[in-house]
Amino acid sequence: MKSTILHRPLDTLWKDPRPPMVMGILNLTPDSFSDGGRFEKPDIALRHALAMIEAGAEIIDVGGESTRPGACSVGVAEEIDRVLPLIEALACESDIPISIDTSKPDVMRAAVAAGASMINDVRALGVPGAVDAAADLGVPVCLMHLQGEPGTMQDAPHYDDVVGEVQAFLLERARVCEDRGLPKDRIVIDPGFGFGKTLDHNLALLGALERLAGNGYPVLVGMSRKSMVKGIFERMRGFGQSAKTNPANPANPENPARGSGSLSLTNSSAASFADRRMVGSVALAMIAAQRKAAAVRVHDVAETCAAIDILACIEGFEADGSEHPEQSLDSPDKGSSDKNSPNKQSEETRAR
Repeated sequence: MKSTILHRPLDTLWKDPRPPMVMGILNLTPDSFSDGGRFEKPDIALRHALAMIEAGAEIIDVGGESTRPGACSVGVAEEIDRVLPLIEALACESDIPISIDTSKPDVMRAAVAAGASMINDVRALGVPGAVDAAADLGVPVCLMHLQGEPGTMQDAPHYDDVVGEVQAFLLERARVCEDRGLPKDRIVIDPGFGFGKTLDHNLALLGALERLAGNGYPVLVGMSRKSMVKGIFERMRGFGQSAKTNPANPANPENPARGSGSLSLTNSSAASFADRRMVGSVALAMIAAQRKAAAVRVHDVAETCAAIDILACIEGFEADGSEHPEQSLDSPDKGSSDKNSPNKQSEETRAR
């Protein structure tokens, strides 16, 4: 029996992505950097996908090949064997759009035939035959920027102008797709955070998201649980030094002023590390949403949706133009019956 949760149609998501769409990540791989091996069994993967939908995900991105730094490539047959059972099962259980995260034309065709309705390609349809496959299939595509190949992309990446070069690449790939017959309104772009970029490159791109969004293509952003989250914490808490040696580190009882609390970088427990990574990922997703990202690709769906709902409520309140002095944050029930209230608009827009 299919889920009764309502979703915005995929085309509508890209045409009116406010609040931004939350894309839930589902890696069916043994070696992904964050959750490798957790969802290799189809029944476990399906339960996780449905849980993300229940939490507010509006699209599920299914991947059968890891693209982390140093990852090994996977053959077409093996990748298809990994993703098809889940795509078929999820298509039977829910009407939610399914994205296939792949660079291989044969996998694209098989996945769409099984029920996928979007292609998410870290190589921007650069593999021979990929553009033709996407044009033939006619589904929306996401073109991502990648410098080099996953195995070596983090070996001293260099740009003279990271924002200009990434933008030029994405616009050129979009032009190629349009020349092959893919409609512009079915093209999404992704600056590729962490794919052949240093922390400074990533931060520059984050600061330029509105510029990228101004090119007429929706922007998808994926920063969830990536090394840039750890890098930001280390830079801000460690000032470029190791967290253990910085005198401002919260582990130093003589100078606890900076970063005290449960998110200490010196706390080595797995739970603490996961908490820090989740909090940082949600914060980055919020920043991306404020800077006109059309979608955020995340692992922590419930937390990200909650944060974006707060942002949507605030944006809706400001856009409404009235102060509603009788309503305060301490009394959320007041005015809740008003169909035009920001809270109501946010709930209806997300249609969870």
